[in-house]
Amino acid sequence: MTMIDSDLIAAENAAHATNLNADYDSLGDRLARRGIDIDAVKAKVATYHVAIPSWGVGTGGTRFARFPGAGEPRNIFDKLEDCAVIQQLTRATPTVSLHIPWDKAPAANLMAKAQALGLGFDAMNSNTFQDQPGQTHSYKYGSLSHTDAATRAQAVAHNLECIEIGRALGAKALTVWIGDGSNFPGQTDFTRQFERYLASMAQIYAALPEDWRLFSEHKMYEPAFYSTVVQDWGTNLMIAQTLGPKAFCLVDLGHHAPNVNIEMIVARLIQAGKLGGFHFNDSKYGDDDLDTGSVAPYRLFLIFNELVAAEGKPGFAPAHMLDQSHNVTDPIESLMVSAMEVCRAYAQALLVDRTALAGHQDGNDALMATATLKAAFRTDVEPILAMARADAGGAIDPVATYRVAGYRARVAAVRPAIHGASGGIV
Repeated sequence: MTMIDSDLIAAENAAHATNLNADYDSLGDRLARRGIDIDAVKAKVATYHVAIPSWGVGTGGTRFARFPGAGEPRNIFDKLEDCAVIQQLTRATPTVSLHIPWDKAPAANLMAKAQALGLGFDAMNSNTFQDQPGQTHSYKYGSLSHTDAATRAQAVAHNLECIEIGRALGAKALTVWIGDGSNFPGQTDFTRQFERYLASMAQIYAALPEDWRLFSEHKMYEPAFYSTVVQDWGTNLMIAQTLGPKAFCLVDLGHHAPNVNIEMIVARLIQAGKLGGFHFNDSKYGDDDLDTGSVAPYRLFLIFNELVAAEGKPGFAPAHMLDQSHNVTDPIESLMVSAMEVCRAYAQALLVDRTALAGHQDGNDALMATATLKAAFRTDVEPILAMARADAGGAIDPVATYRVAGYRARVAAVRPAIHGASGGIV
């Protein structure tokens, strides 16, 4: 099943093919002078994938308002169709990360729909930061770290349910993010709260299938503004090391204080063997969930510089997923552009002359070391990305092809419009 006519994609590509071939050959000549084989870089880029968050295809918002968009998905099956469009055009997003209970549906139905669309499933995501209809115990004052044992047990049971759903779908990881913390000094005992969290996570860890990984995600603040149980990478590393070899740290690019050196955090977690993966987005002030690479593309490149340097290390297999909130754009377009920006940063990092870089570092030549990185970052790798997409049957220009296809208008005609203002980022 394809959501956009493949003949339309082919026709749009044909209009760009001559220019793309010329640009690709020209870039190939320039890279060859630097000792780089453009086809080898393209081959690596073609194998790079980033997962789409199911919730990302819906219109986001803020704590104050949400303005619904046309043709918003009504359920997980609509979401999968939107995700299939992104994969069809970019060829970089073959898996979807589900959030339970938002995406809860019979596993057989989910598998059938995904297989028909050519999609698979990435890490499962649990939700103990919201109360659901009919829920026995409230998470207002915490979930996995709650003072009440029954509330903690309820939160653990939900995570175990996510594992079982994921097993039926072929997923291999569970991501746990909690909003637990406090909003007033003295509200909680920091140590006892963290001990309760570790005990709850240990129960979840014990239920993991042998070939699964557990990702704990840190976040500096919100909704707990005074203290947060899993507030930074150091606490996250403590958790992963305490739980065991299947526990890893997940890095969300927006979950750090402004000006924090995220690429160094990535290097530290790689060194500890505990980098589990990423939620890619961008930020200006805090956890903004902006489109990946829209504000700080050089930082994204520097993160990938660390990832490429670590390729080939035993056990190094970080999971990559987008995690964004789209307030004023078409979510499908934003996710396509973001997927391409992640691929761009990866391709640029592959161009770094690592022998020269190591020599400059060992020789304490700060200027030439940073110039070596800049030489890779300033290279326009778009012909590599576009050629990789075209070779795989995707679109040379995904956004333009998507607009010509009229997919948004088509689904808006069959998906009921959502009216009225509401708060919430998802």
